[in-house]
Amino acid sequence: MRTSIVRLAASTSKKPLGTSAFTSPPTDASLIPPIPLYRRLLRVHRKVLPIEMRVLGDDYVKQAEFRRTKSTDNPLHIVGFLSEWQKYLEFHEKQLVEADAEKARREGQKMKEELFEKLSAEQIGQLHELMLATQEVWADPAEIEREREAARLSAVEPASNLAGTKA
Repeated sequence: MRTSIVRLAASTSKKPLGTSAFTSPPTDASLIPPIPLYRRLLRVHRKVLPIEMRVLGDDYVKQAEFRRTKSTDNPLHIVGFLSEWQKYLEFHEKQLVEADAEKARREGQKMKEELFEKLSAEQIGQLHELMLATQEVWADPAEIEREREAARLSAVEPASNLAGTKA
């Protein structure tokens, strides 16, 4: 299979493949072979992502994506797979260059509206759950404790108001 992927990657045209959630098509429009792409993805994760995100990203790249698609024979799937991961790589490499220049990091980007419109109701629900989970992970522990205390007081307060009206 490796030989066919390399041949397929070498035979791709210079015409862009379409839009992506990350960036426009690669500038040189040539695909990186799977193994060097895999290595560069892990390397850029090591340099750009915080440790918590790196563990998640590395596992996703290793387990969920590259191993699952290893047995794919459809050339269109292979080209699409490689081009999307290459766009993802270029997005993070660009972040790395900008972070070096500005000494500040910015993870992620806003989701394009046309991509958001294509999501199913289930995917939107999962995205919302992910947003809530990430807000809790990155919140200050003192802030989380204040919110819990406020929620506890608001739950107790109506009960005490009812008890005061009965007496």
